[in-house]
Amino acid sequence: MITWTPNCWNEFDELRSVVVCTPSVLSVPDKQTATDLRWEKTAESEKMSRCFNKMVDAMSNEGVQVVDYSTFLNDEEKAFHEQLINRVFVRDLACVFGKKVIPGEAGTTMRRPEYVHAHRVFEQWFDAEQYSIHENDGVNALENGDVFVLSKDAVFINVGMRSSYESAKALREKLIPLGFSEIGIIDLPRRGDTMHLDMNFNIAGEGLALAKSYMRYFPVEVLSAKGSSYVMMHEFLRRHGYAIIWTNDVKHTVADINFLNLDPNTLLISTKAHKKIFQHERLKKKRLIEVDVEELEAGGGGIRCMTLPIERR
Repeated sequence: MITWTPNCWNEFDELRSVVVCTPSVLSVPDKQTATDLRWEKTAESEKMSRCFNKMVDAMSNEGVQVVDYSTFLNDEEKAFHEQLINRVFVRDLACVFGKKVIPGEAGTTMRRPEYVHAHRVFEQWFDAEQYSIHENDGVNALENGDVFVLSKDAVFINVGMRSSYESAKALREKLIPLGFSEIGIIDLPRRGDTMHLDMNFNIAGEGLALAKSYMRYFPVEVLSAKGSSYVMMHEFLRRHGYAIIWTNDVKHTVADINFLNLDPNTLLISTKAHKKIFQHERLKKKRLIEVDVEELEAGGGGIRCMTLPIERR
């Protein structure tokens, strides 16, 4: 059995361990099926598997412990689970807040079985102080592609298509006792390209955020132990130590902005990412590791969506 030490206080410290899940054995054979599944385009299962393996190898080569939670399912569960078309997008399943793993809750019934199976596996991995399968009992929709741990003080959450305002408020009651002082809530437009916060926003290292320019106009409700107040998004980020690079150069909302920090100076990015973004003065010195995940991006998620960090140091 794996021994985990959950520890995530931000998005950029050196990544030590991460959870993933092998893609579905099913293909998305035609455009109509893709549309019905809310995928961007068709995808072949064998190509998805090859892309996934490249992503895993890229992280392993950097010394990251990569664990596929689906290998811990029993045979009956595996036979069912391998048919779940979105199962590769593990980020939504849970989030590590400091030393605590809090399970998410599916915002759509199609994805609910993934959460049920993953959360049972997590119950085997983590002790009672680190994780409780009941932590999300008061939550009706919280997919962690909408969640960023900014620091030991602050968490940033979108309550759009897949995460609810009520769930964010319920999360406050769990995070304040853990030492977090503020939970910032933004409400993005309800569109396919704004399904999750990490399709519009990302952390690109210590003290640096990358965001689509339209987000400059959005207020953030700040929840604290004292109540709530409102500030603009850039004001919330700035008071927690982040400067923002506003960009209009996102051509593909997943490939361009849904990257993963491997350490403060290294980003794991898609080969399809628009390189102009990374030529910015604050980004051009970053070490970029490119990996081909195009077939998986057909599902509307990128590298961040496909990785669930457990430990950063």
